[in-house]
Amino acid sequence: MNYDKHHTAVAQVLGRIPSGIFVLTIGDDSGRETGMLASWVQQASFDPPQITIAVKRERYVNQWLPRRPFVILNLLGDSDKNLLGHFGRGFKEDEPAFQGIELARGPVTGLPCLTEALGYIECRAISHLDAGDHVIHLLEILGAGLGESLHEESPMVHVRKSGLTY
Repeated sequence: MNYDKHHTAVAQVLGRIPSGIFVLTIGDDSGRETGMLASWVQQASFDPPQITIAVKRERYVNQWLPRRPFVILNLLGDSDKNLLGHFGRGFKEDEPAFQGIELARGPVTGLPCLTEALGYIECRAISHLDAGDHVIHLLEILGAGLGESLHEESPMVHVRKSGLTY
């Protein structure tokens, strides 16, 4: 396929593939913790339950995972616009990510989970794959927690204008 010729069509079709909106929380081996907005998340296996998440190659999270391979994936609901705005701006490696955010701790990983989220999944990274400008991490699910509005509110879904940019 001549990619240049079909570039516009590829961008438009890819952009219309819906994705959920999540906040990934993670810690490093020195005790720092952060959160980042994630939208490229997909269930990968029923048995055992596993998910994949794509993280842009330059994100420091990719260096943290091999040293401390645990994360929490928080599912945002339609009403969680404040969390979307807060985590959407991104955080530097030493910048506090959770100021003003109500947190609990995952019972398995001890990482922050967002009490406003629809729910969360605690995971352990078990593999990764380089994928162009992203790294795809395969995560084994270790546990989960339900938010108060999980069954009353719809998950936040994102559809882009172009599948070639955020």
